[in-house]
Amino acid sequence: MFLTKTQNEKYADVMIWALQTARRNGKFKKYDSVLLRTDTAALPLAEAIYKKLIAARFNVITRINAPEAFSKAFYTNADDKQLSFISAGEKEFQGGINGLISLRAPEDLTHLKDVSPARIAKSAVAHKPLREILDVREQQGLFSWTLCNYPTEELAKRAGLTAKEYAGQIARACFLNEKDPVKKWKEVTKQITEIGKWLSSLPVETLRVESAHMDLEVLLGEKRKFIAGGGCNVPSFEIFTSPDWRGTRGVYFADLSSYRSGNYVRGVKLEFKNGRAVKADAEQGGEFVRKMLAMDRGAAQIGEFSLTDRRFSKITKFMADILYDENFGGKYGNCHVAVGASYADTYSGPQSQLDRKLKEKLGFNDSSLHWDLINTEDKTVTARLKDGSKRMVYEKGQFKY
Repeated sequence: MFLTKTQNEKYADVMIWALQTARRNGKFKKYDSVLLRTDTAALPLAEAIYKKLIAARFNVITRINAPEAFSKAFYTNADDKQLSFISAGEKEFQGGINGLISLRAPEDLTHLKDVSPARIAKSAVAHKPLREILDVREQQGLFSWTLCNYPTEELAKRAGLTAKEYAGQIARACFLNEKDPVKKWKEVTKQITEIGKWLSSLPVETLRVESAHMDLEVLLGEKRKFIAGGGCNVPSFEIFTSPDWRGTRGVYFADLSSYRSGNYVRGVKLEFKNGRAVKADAEQGGEFVRKMLAMDRGAAQIGEFSLTDRRFSKITKFMADILYDENFGGKYGNCHVAVGASYADTYSGPQSQLDRKLKEKLGFNDSSLHWDLINTEDKTVTARLKDGSKRMVYEKGQFKY
């Protein structure tokens, strides 16, 4: 076991707090239904969460994810009809649950390396309506979700760490060594929320991020706000928004490696013109990157811009998992952009107003892809305000708040 029984109990408390915190509109009621979805290796944590949810009078549905070998068999052998298959009752099921806790503990990160990205994309596009059901319910205050990672030998190996070192990074990142991790999370969330409110209050027109290998400008867009923490990911120290994709220009560089759909990529470099990535290269895995950006119309456009302050995140190592890597603290914090889908909750108006037509009008990106690409270089982020003046908002891994 990578985490102790005490750490698992504390982790369970954090995850249930995160699920409740992620409910931005409305609150959970007694006997609401929560889906607890877990990989096999995370069962010690799943058991602790299950007991606490039952004790709190939730109705809990459990699903254990199939081993990676099943996914490989599916994507390798399924025909087009099977790739697009959605089981009977699944839409109704998604439309009825009130919460989701997802526990990820992969035991093979490269099992899909020989599978065509087009086959994975076809299945993802077919299942996009299921995600949209949950998106709408989340906007209505009827649903929230959270997810986390559980340490495995595979994750540690791919990160170049021992199992003990990897588990230690998770324990520090999630404050599992604290006497009261939930209390610590509340304190940190309050601090980063204040920064998010400060950024949202600035009359920002564009944000320009510059480092040794990139110079990217994004258009914030109308009716936007920055979100800090919020419970959807554990850990989460990032402060992010979904900009108007149409105003993206320049070069973005991801110095942190990434595993995606069983493929390893390193040194991704994207050139944007008129909002779209018109050129994509990588030191390793460039062909895979280009195929992912061709998944659908929105895949070559950005859906998220995010910054993490090094003062909050205790993650100092590459973790071979985007959940952790997008929250990297280290010496200079991190910036990341996501190509693909945007986040509706970064709309500053009433969520009930944000239908498909308004999203398109405001430049919220739509895609079946959402892929975070992370830069950990020393960087500056300068805001150009609506009156034409400029203000540095981020330098040396810290917000200039």
